[in-house]
Amino acid sequence: MRMSFRLGKLFGIPIRINYTWFLIFILVTLSLAIGEFPRRYPGSAVGAYWVAGILGSLLLFGSVLAHELAHSLVARSRGVPVRDITLFLFGGVSSIEQEVRRPEEELWMAGVGPGTSLALALVFAVIGLALRRVSGLVGGFFVYLATVNGGLAAFNLLPGLPLDGGRILRAIVWQVTGNYRRATAVAAMVGRGVAFLLIGGGILIAFSLDWFSGLWLAFVGWFMENAATQSYRSVLIQEALRGVTVANLMTPDCTRVPRGMSVAELVDHYVFPHGRRCFIVADGEMLEGLITVHNVRDLPRERWPFTPVGEIMIPLARLVLAHLQEDAFEVMKRMDERNVNQMPVEQDGRIVGMIARENLIRYMRTRAELGM
Repeated sequence: MRMSFRLGKLFGIPIRINYTWFLIFILVTLSLAIGEFPRRYPGSAVGAYWVAGILGSLLLFGSVLAHELAHSLVARSRGVPVRDITLFLFGGVSSIEQEVRRPEEELWMAGVGPGTSLALALVFAVIGLALRRVSGLVGGFFVYLATVNGGLAAFNLLPGLPLDGGRILRAIVWQVTGNYRRATAVAAMVGRGVAFLLIGGGILIAFSLDWFSGLWLAFVGWFMENAATQSYRSVLIQEALRGVTVANLMTPDCTRVPRGMSVAELVDHYVFPHGRRCFIVADGEMLEGLITVHNVRDLPRERWPFTPVGEIMIPLARLVLAHLQEDAFEVMKRMDERNVNQMPVEQDGRIVGMIARENLIRYMRTRAELGM
């Protein structure tokens, strides 16, 4: 996920925080410290409410992290690679790098998250009830954590993608029909239905009861609808690119330019005449970097005649390379993750071509036109 920074590792899995997390952390802390806790448990010091609010927010997201960590550990135990876990505005997401191979794996991986949240809810509820006699605020603090974990489990069990309940539904339909695409279509359709209900309910609540809670619910529904649609689209793309490698789709003739060429020369003699959007920067056979029209666009036009391409190119150390026999779907995923539109294709230390997003899109469009 873009705009994130790495916090550390748990069980060898990198933990990342997206910058949108800070917004929801502040909002939750404020709602607890000046709203929920003072209203329910009056009589404590102002500082105590703020401590409880900050700890409540941190443990809320700690619970979300435990939920996602459970998914990731089960995935890894079944040989499915996990790239990282990211906390963001709507909670957390595990970046699992490949689809599961059997419906039983999907069922286990999806079910363990809500199961973890329910277990945490039970633990926090027991602690909260035990401490209520000592301090209403301390006991209520743990009851709050029990409530949010129970709510997290219940919400995630709604039967629609991208929620865990949707993945459980997909596993069941997949087991019955033996068709992963059909199972994804069913779970995505149900997920969109749930999302529209959330949007409609949120709008009603916003106009009749609580505008903030209503808008937040509608926003969650909008996010869920987009994610459900994307889940099915991803499966269609994966099917379209199944068995297709970079070697099948790449452009073998890479235009090479020297690093000393001016940007103006590049535009006048290569970009305009041939319509190419990216070029290999090389010194003889030695690859030095890549330059794209985006790099050119970011440079003020008055500097084009005096700036060598080597000054604004993407250097070799930062290049994302594809490999000749690499799966085309995996390349498309890496393009999305790294926010790039093309990759040099490498074989035995040599650049043998270029694979661009437009190569992949053109191939899928042609398949669709042929009714495949």
